Amino acid sequence: MTVSEESLSEMKVGETVAFEDDNWQKKRVYRRQPLWLVPLLIGTGLGGVMAFGGMGLLSRSVSEKTAAVENKSAQKAAPTMTVTLAPLETTRVVRTLSTTGSVAASDLTPVLPQTNGLQIKKILVNVGDFVKAGQVMAVLDDSLLQDQIRQAKAEVEAKQADVASKQADLASKQAAVVSTQASVTSNQAIVQQKQADLAQAQAKLQEAQINFQRTQELASQGAISRQQLDTATTNIATAKEAVRLAEANIRSAQANVSSAQANIGSAQASVKIAQANINSAQANVKSSVARVEQLTTQLGQTLVRAPVSGIVAEKLARVGDVTGVPPQTQIVTVVGGTQKLFSIIQDRKLELQAQVPEIQLTQVKVGASVQVTSDIDSRVKLQGRVKDIEPMVNQQRREAMVKIDLPSTSLLKPGMFARAAITTVTTTGLAVPQKAVLPQPDGSAIVFMLSGVDTVRAQKVELGEILTGGRVEIKSGLQQSNASQPDVSRLRVVVDGAGYLKDGDKVRVVTSR
Repeated sequence: MTVSEESLSEMKVGETVAFEDDNWQKKRVYRRQPLWLVPLLIGTGLGGVMAFGGMGLLSRSVSEKTAAVENKSAQKAAPTMTVTLAPLETTRVVRTLSTTGSVAASDLTPVLPQTNGLQIKKILVNVGDFVKAGQVMAVLDDSLLQDQIRQAKAEVEAKQADVASKQADLASKQAAVVSTQASVTSNQAIVQQKQADLAQAQAKLQEAQINFQRTQELASQGAISRQQLDTATTNIATAKEAVRLAEANIRSAQANVSSAQANIGSAQASVKIAQANINSAQANVKSSVARVEQLTTQLGQTLVRAPVSGIVAEKLARVGDVTGVPPQTQIVTVVGGTQKLFSIIQDRKLELQAQVPEIQLTQVKVGASVQVTSDIDSRVKLQGRVKDIEPMVNQQRREAMVKIDLPSTSLLKPGMFARAAITTVTTTGLAVPQKAVLPQPDGSAIVFMLSGVDTVRAQKVELGEILTGGRVEIKSGLQQSNASQPDVSRLRVVVDGAGYLKDGDKVRVVTSR
């Protein structure tokens, strides 16, 4: 309020009157005071008058400024902040279940020695090395096998010589059979000759008998002499003896034939025995040759090769160990009765063995997509997939193991810790830029929405999933029920400049995304 000059004059007059009234009570005192106090009193009064006058001027100045502020506040408030806006978006939202776990080998292949009882001479790989299928990983001592191979080859040569000797004996027996068969043939020819001789002797006997009868008749008639009859009688006796001798010769020849035939049977039996001896000797040769081949194969097996390609996960062998006889500390490494020397992660295949609480297990499905990350290595951003859910639930922790297939990578190794975001469901929701969301001290979050043309209002929201492209899901607070309506695009939130606003501020929009 402005103070007028008339008021100021009245104030001065009043002050003078008050001064005079005040001093009226003290007239007698003044009269009693010395004269030198008069100037002091006059000066003091003038100073008071001037002080009250200055206070009046100061009051006037304050009143003028107050009036100016009131006039300014009476005018319309001008925008004080320049902002940019972004519309709400409907987007595909992937809901995830966060968990943790350890990296393990998906398929751990054991490397076993192909022969036991040999000492390990060299080890050519270390844990973490990549090996190809067929690559030599260790070398076994082959000196014992070399000695055994030399002995087996000597046995082969000896048995081959025995076979040759028995084959010569067989040839001799076979020659004896041929000779005996020739003797049979010869004796059979002699029998035939003797039979011919018999027939001739029988013919001569018959002729002699006919001549004797004729001579005997003539002699009885006296037609011939006694001497001729005696000659005929002698001829008959001679013919009979010839027949008897021919028959004896036949029997002798037939006996020779029977003997030769018996010799053939004996010779043939000897041939069979010789053949059996040869077969036995040849079998011994084959056995010795097989032994040589077996030892030669084992000699090749002194090179322990990788059965598959992958990363060496374990090295259990040591130089000096004997295959098939694991150290006491490695009893658990025996596989199928054979000592395990190495383990290989086949084709770098790894899996994440994550623990999921029992109450959340129904949300996880085999085949679901999984985002895998690491707290210690920001480069680890892998896309995996749920491979298997173990049927048993841990009774103490009430958790089940979920096995997640991981792509081939050199960033993760068995035993490392990793985080997994398992996709549980895919839906449609609202999204805004992350820059538009302002966290609050109480843990909540707000966004500023444009209301009307140039006014913003704060809106508390519930956040959902972090989305790609620097966006975040708004689960509630921004009319989520209208997410499927066409007018959702009319809703806009402040992005740039949001951190400097308060509810109800006037803003100037320069661009709208």
